[in-house]
Amino acid sequence: MSTIVFVHAHPDDEGTATAGSMIRASREGHRVVVVYCTDGDPGERSDGEIDPGERADGEIEPGDVPDDLAPGETIASRRRAEAEASAAITGTARVAWLGYSDSGMTGWARNHADGIFSRADPDEAARRLADLFDEEDADVVVGYDWHGGYGHPDHIMLHRTTLAAVEISARRPRYLEVTMNRDLMRQLFVLMTEMGMEGFDPDTSGDDGNPIGTPEAELHWAVDLGDDVLAKREALACHASQSDVRQLLEIPVEAFPFAFGTEHYIEPGRPAGMVRGWWLDAVSGVG
Repeated sequence: MSTIVFVHAHPDDEGTATAGSMIRASREGHRVVVVYCTDGDPGERSDGEIDPGERADGEIEPGDVPDDLAPGETIASRRRAEAEASAAITGTARVAWLGYSDSGMTGWARNHADGIFSRADPDEAARRLADLFDEEDADVVVGYDWHGGYGHPDHIMLHRTTLAAVEISARRPRYLEVTMNRDLMRQLFVLMTEMGMEGFDPDTSGDDGNPIGTPEAELHWAVDLGDDVLAKREALACHASQSDVRQLLEIPVEAFPFAFGTEHYIEPGRPAGMVRGWWLDAVSGVG
């Protein structure tokens, strides 16, 4: 059995990206660990009020501030609880936190705040993460592609940090990168538009100005989730404090497998060509 560490930028990222693989791995008896690099807290202003996310141009971005926070409950504690609830569904054995704050989207004022992940010292962040890999004696590490799927500053930093941490780990683990199939995303964009829902045009919607995801020709693994896609939806629903999650949950249940029923991975160094199969089988020569 293997220990697999999935590294994510924010609580809820596993719900859209790797929850299906986490569910399968844990069901097969592997130890699944998730590391969140940030707590997902949009931060507080000096006057104690919640900062919804002010952009550099002075406009205000709507924040995901739950309206039902209990006395003494913070956004960070709510999101930690949501992450634990998701872990119970995915079978995750350990939820770890790297200890940084959410950077916000590109152009938000807090891109320049102290303590955010995208401004962390690269060597320190990589060392923190490598220490977790060593503590777990990780066999496999899953990070993000070069622009984090869609260019979020924290996602880009996660790619750099995870890659560096793998290199300095005591026992270099096998390394994969979760990504989105850009060709499939184009089909999904058309479907959502036809349903009257707001979708992401993968060729124009990247937060950093780059297209979303990775062309299918550059992918190595397509993991079909089968019935696990329903549990993946349950894991995603645990993060209902987030408006983008609530929007995704509006996708009809019958259409959800088309959007999220396959998880795609890059494995640097692997020969070109996408294999439709389970990447853990490759350990024993299958695939």
